[in-house]
Formats: sequence, structure tokens, C-alpha cells
Amino acid sequence: MTGPDATIATDYDYQTYDQTIERTVSLRQATLDRDLGRLHAWLASDHVKPYWELDLPLPAFRDRFAGKVADDHLTPYVGCLDHVPMSYWECYWAAEDDVANHYDAEPTDQGVHLLIGPPAYLGQGYAVPLLRAVVGMQFRHPETDRIVAEPDARNERVIHVFEQCGFEPRREFRFDEAEKDAVLLICERERFETDVLADRTVTPQSGADDGDEVSADG
Repeated sequence: MTGPDATIATDYDYQTYDQTIERTVSLRQATLDRDLGRLHAWLASDHVKPYWELDLPLPAFRDRFAGKVADDHLTPYVGCLDHVPMSYWECYWAAEDDVANHYDAEPTDQGVHLLIGPPAYLGQGYAVPLLRAVVGMQFRHPETDRIVAEPDARNERVIHVFEQCGFEPRREFRFDEAEKDAVLLICERERFETDVLADRTVTPQSGADDGDEVSADG
């Protein structure tokens, strides 16, 4: 398991205490019954809509989210701070995703999309610790050595968050399947474990690593 302080709690797939923000970060799989309303509201937020484009009427959104829950290559998660739901994550197998058409994907590569939902959590320095926890969870898979992301090239804030978590920009490309210009970012396991986890002694400045547009579209 990546990270010496990572623990598993009954209600969560992954949980860790992050000393840089003095908060417990927890992740659990999202479900229709539990999360449909909150996710519908989050994806209709002004800071999310330009990148996810899932501001849909509730019945249409329910169908779209049900498809994600049933998708074998993708797992949706709700991220919590001190047990309060406040972020949404999609972890996926990159080789089975459209992004594999744009780089040499290995079968064990994983990918990640993210958004912070309630505006009260924006600009508080939470994005990096949250992403760090999610990547730590993904690297629990012993054969995964790379995590990829493909945020909108316009979204400089979220690209900076990824870079602070060990992701390196490889190239910009036209992601026709997602109808966007994207940046391919790759995080190698060795760099994450030797550099990123070792830097957790530094507390991020409030607002320094995230802002009003912390969402990497899915």
C-alpha cells in the first residue's frame, strides 16, 4: 500500500490523514441512491460546467450517471474531508478509454478525472492533498506504474494541481472523442513515491494550489 499512514475504514475504499491540511481524506464508491442529487448539483455549478458539460436535466443526468456506475473500465468515487462529501472522482483503466488512442497505453495504466463540488471548498488548498490521496489509492494496484490525466488545455489551475502531485506534461493534443484540446499528463510510480509523498511536510498556502476552476473533466 502506498503511503505509511493510509488506512481502510468500513465505509470507505480508502482513507488517510493528511498532515498538511490536518484533515482526514476518505474515498468511497459513488452510487445512484446515495449520490445522484449531490452530483447533479455539483455538475451544474458554474466552476464545473465549462469542463464537464454535464449540466443536464435530472432524468438525463441519472441515465448518464447510471452508465458510469455500470461501466467496467471506470469507477466513480465521492471524496470526503473529515467525512463530509465534497468532491467527485473518476478512476479508470486508460487502455480501455478513448485516451488510449492518443498515447502508448499499458494495460495497467490508470487515469483520473476530478472536480471539487461545493464552492466553499474552493481556494482552500485542498486540491493537492485530495489528488495525492486518490493517486495513492490507485497505486495500491501492484501492477500499476503510471497514472494519466488529460485535462482541458485551458484549465491551467488543474494542470498545476496535477504537476504538484508528480504529473509531468507530455504533450498537447486534440482529443476529438472528448471534444477538447487536452494536455497529456503522466505520473510515474517512482516519482510519486520518492518525491511527492516525501514533500507532504510542507503545508500548502490557502488558495495557492486550487481556485475557482478545479475540475478535470471526464
